[in-house]
Amino acid sequence: MTDVDSSDSLMTPIQPEQLEPGAVIAQSLDNQWVPAQLTKDMIDRGQSLEQIGHRRLREVRAEYFRSLINASQVVINRAYFYNNDAISRDLVTEGEAREAHRRLLASGAIVPFLLNERHPAEEPPAYLHLRSDGFTGWQETLTGMPSGDRVRCVRMSWDDSPGDQENRDRTRMRLYQPFAEKVQGLTAKDIDILAAQVGVAREDADRFGERLGEVVGFSNGLSVRRQQVVRNTLYEEFVSVPGTNVAEGRYDRDKPFAAEIKQLLDLIYNVNLADALGRYPLTPVGSLRRVVLQEAREARAATVGAVEDPEQLLTFLRRQTFATVQDHLTPAAVDALSLQDIVRLRETPVWNAYIRAFGALTAAPEAFHDHAGQVFDCYVRLNSEILKLARERRQARPAVWRPVVEVVVTVGAAVFTAVSGNDIWEVAGSVLPLTVSGSLTGSVQLVLRNRVAGRQEQRFAREIATVRLASEREWSQFHDLVRRLPGYRDTAGPARTGAASATTQDNEDLPEY
Repeated sequence: MTDVDSSDSLMTPIQPEQLEPGAVIAQSLDNQWVPAQLTKDMIDRGQSLEQIGHRRLREVRAEYFRSLINASQVVINRAYFYNNDAISRDLVTEGEAREAHRRLLASGAIVPFLLNERHPAEEPPAYLHLRSDGFTGWQETLTGMPSGDRVRCVRMSWDDSPGDQENRDRTRMRLYQPFAEKVQGLTAKDIDILAAQVGVAREDADRFGERLGEVVGFSNGLSVRRQQVVRNTLYEEFVSVPGTNVAEGRYDRDKPFAAEIKQLLDLIYNVNLADALGRYPLTPVGSLRRVVLQEAREARAATVGAVEDPEQLLTFLRRQTFATVQDHLTPAAVDALSLQDIVRLRETPVWNAYIRAFGALTAAPEAFHDHAGQVFDCYVRLNSEILKLARERRQARPAVWRPVVEVVVTVGAAVFTAVSGNDIWEVAGSVLPLTVSGSLTGSVQLVLRNRVAGRQEQRFAREIATVRLASEREWSQFHDLVRRLPGYRDTAGPARTGAASATTQDNEDLPEY
């Protein structure tokens, strides 16, 4: 790595392994991110990203703030600082918001990810889309950093090899090749499970599988011709209206399963960057969760454990007892806060206790019963701090708050949920009548939310364990154990989708990722 002392006085270059263990990549900041249902509505109505801009901006802004509230460190693609209005709006003029952003950069709460650039203020290549006002604001934000403050920037390699070859090689190996492999592996998944989790009706599963075959075949053709498999190229063929710029976000209703394929490509794109950096994606509410990809992932040390025993898996769904919440209000919209409020919140002892509690839980998921109550208590106290900040702003209206803890266990096409808090306990399962053969993978997710939630409220979900059941026997044992829980009910109809409840030039530059 480039020695820190040899860089300028602004930047501290770091490698992916130097990111904090709790660092996340926020999918909502991807310039193509749209919640699944809104994507389908856009396609039905022939709308572009610009036409839904106001609604989408509110949701992106809320997710941006949630990522800064619920994670110790957020890694952001450099282009998003000046091309994504949810971020750049704080940077375009000098003032409190820009200063708050500088504090987040200086503290390492926000880390720019550099692809080909070697400096955060570097001019992007002419062929890339650029919002000039946003980029000017970004440059001024950096040049106005107080003396002594430094911005951590992460890159695949800082080696000074000729032509930046080492960074190019690592980027191809860690980003482009795995993206192509994930896309080309889609038809190796259980198509019935995949169709159910992206919201395809059972009677359309075969047609959906055939369309995925076309996606895989097209991607294979690119690889054979030594062309990079990138999301924009796949969008042009299977998602976007012909002749339009992919950045416009005009999705073609005449292309079969355009919405579902877009969801899958976006999911692969964002988890792929998280994998390349050795950290985890932060999936927005209403977007597909990683479990949809049916991966047999190895658990990362000191972050997420793997559960292979049916009885151990059951412990996550057993009843939890949580303290009664006295303060029954929460901010109706997190995005009504300011970036300054987020900085103030992150500096409180309450926020630090919340982050530590979640870290302890994800480091030892087998001790779920010991840690879940502490996480909930910290979550309640954190909400009180958020509410205090919101009350200082007249536009931040309070809403009724009935906080609950929801545990979501996904195994194959089955989804089991246990909700507890505010004197309730509910456990339900939804299982598709599919043939189970071989091993099954899934996840355990902890969700902290309002029982009746608004889209912009503070809430958080985190995968706390991966699941690997070796065979149909273990699956049947787990299902039998769950059905014996008091009050268990099977929900009617198909399993709920995999959406979360709570992104080659002639000069050999790598294409925009």
